[in-house]
Amino acid sequence: MLKMEKVIVIGSPGAGKSTFARKLRDMTGLPLYYLDMLWHKPDRTNISREEFDEKLKEIAERDRWIIDGNYQRTLELRMEWCDTIILLDYPLEVCLLGAEERIGTKREDMPWIETEFDKEFKQWILDFQGEPLARIYRLLEKYKESRNVFVFKSREEAEEFKVRL
Repeated sequence: MLKMEKVIVIGSPGAGKSTFARKLRDMTGLPLYYLDMLWHKPDRTNISREEFDEKLKEIAERDRWIIDGNYQRTLELRMEWCDTIILLDYPLEVCLLGAEERIGTKREDMPWIETEFDKEFKQWILDFQGEPLARIYRLLEKYKESRNVFVFKSREEAEEFKVRL
C-alpha cells in the first residue's frame, strides 16, 4: 500500500482540489488544511504573508496532513515538506465550469459564500494554464524521484486513483 502521510493537492482553481482532498481525508484519516481558510478572513480580507507563513509552517511540522491549495509563493516549500504531490491538471473548460457551479454554495474550504464569478478570479483560471502550470511541472520534474507524484488529467482518473487506495 502507498505510504501517504504528508500530501499536497494542487491544480487550477475550479478543478475540484478541495473536493478531492476531502474525499482523500475521509479515506485516509489524514487531517486536512485548506490554504484558502488560512489566507482569507471571513470579511474577505487576508492575513499578512508573515502570519500565513507561520501558520503554514505550524501545519507542516505536524506528522500527518493534507494541504489543499496552490499559493505558488509557498509551493516549492510545501513540496519539500510533503511525501506525496497530487496535481489535478484538468481542461480549462472543466475548471471554469467547476468554479462557476460553486457560486452561492457554502463550503468548508472558504470562509464566505461566493456570490458571483469574479472577473479577476476567472482571469486567474484562464491564466493558470500558462506560466503557473508550467512552473508546477518544472517543480514536479525536480521532485519526481523523491516524492510520490500523481498527475490526473480528468476527474475519472482521480476517481480511479481513490478506488485503488
